[in-house]
Amino acid sequence: MSAAAYDVAIVGAGIAGASAAYFLAPHARVAILEREAQPGYHSTGRSAALYSQTYGNASVRSLTRASRAFYDEPSAGFAAQPLLAPRGVVFFGRAEQRAALEAQADELRATGGRIEWLAPQDLRLRVPALRPAWAAVGLHEPDAEDIDVHALLSGFLHGARAAGATLTTNAELEAADHENGRWRLTTPAGEIHADILVNAAGAWADDVARMAGAAPLGLAPLRRTAVVFECKRFTDTARWPTAVDATEDLYFRPEAGRMLASPADETPSPPCDAQPEELDVATLIERLQQATTFDIARITARWAGLRTFAPDRTLVAGFDPARKAFFWLAGQGGYGIQSAPAMGQLVAALIRNNPLPPALIDEGVDPASVDPRRFSQPAP
Repeated sequence: MSAAAYDVAIVGAGIAGASAAYFLAPHARVAILEREAQPGYHSTGRSAALYSQTYGNASVRSLTRASRAFYDEPSAGFAAQPLLAPRGVVFFGRAEQRAALEAQADELRATGGRIEWLAPQDLRLRVPALRPAWAAVGLHEPDAEDIDVHALLSGFLHGARAAGATLTTNAELEAADHENGRWRLTTPAGEIHADILVNAAGAWADDVARMAGAAPLGLAPLRRTAVVFECKRFTDTARWPTAVDATEDLYFRPEAGRMLASPADETPSPPCDAQPEELDVATLIERLQQATTFDIARITARWAGLRTFAPDRTLVAGFDPARKAFFWLAGQGGYGIQSAPAMGQLVAALIRNNPLPPALIDEGVDPASVDPRRFSQPAP
């Protein structure tokens, strides 16, 4: 890669960087730098993504709602198949967990989501593997949907490149210097210059900030474990909803003829190529055996990913208050994929200094809620 000049250089080709590139590329010269050999290798490629308008805080939910139109009708040629597929979510629990589920139901309804109580027999009809004691109370969110993460990421990257963006893999950022009003970025693949540096480096975002001379935000990468297993006892699972324990320390769902499950762990981790720990897998199996009658014939896959959160667990998007031309796009946590279309549009508007698209305004998207300056302002 020669020392080419760009308007915007994006560090990271996961869902955050890819969506930003997609909406910026028609209007600017964009370079995407990816440290791995393929885009989406870390958190994006390891996500069991679900589209739910009730998931996350008010800022996250507004971005998620504003993404719906894109999911329903992406640009022509964006994907060969629908980006969303019906799934639904049930929250299940024991009799003594009713109060916790009632409180959760109130919170979910307050978001405007459609929530309904399920009688034990209806809950077990939807999820036959639940043990009776664990199906004493249940909530159903029928409108939650699976997201085709591969199609979404591929569509963003293909569209960005079709509009002129360049994607360079094996290009880990080694140095970032702001000289004479431009960034000089050094990678193993070569050097580029750019007017604006977008930090979409996921778990490495604070490290990139330090390299660029910006103060870190205190982002926290948290490891989450998942497995896929065969279960001969239940073969007709394709229409089962995602099932989540009332304490949210276990979830499972169908996955291509098998079952995917996670202990919903959040273990602090340094930025790394996260791998599953045997203790976490064992904990998951124990929880599954307590709550369900799955006969786990064989684990066919296991992995871990890092979900990186800002201190207030709200996404971060905006120019750094102290480092010129340094733009934060970080802290996606568990919300980055469901909110990616709206976040990409928001980033493009902020970088180009344009008004927000009307669809984002209509859903209450507030740039101040994701602005990194919120971490440098004194508490009221």
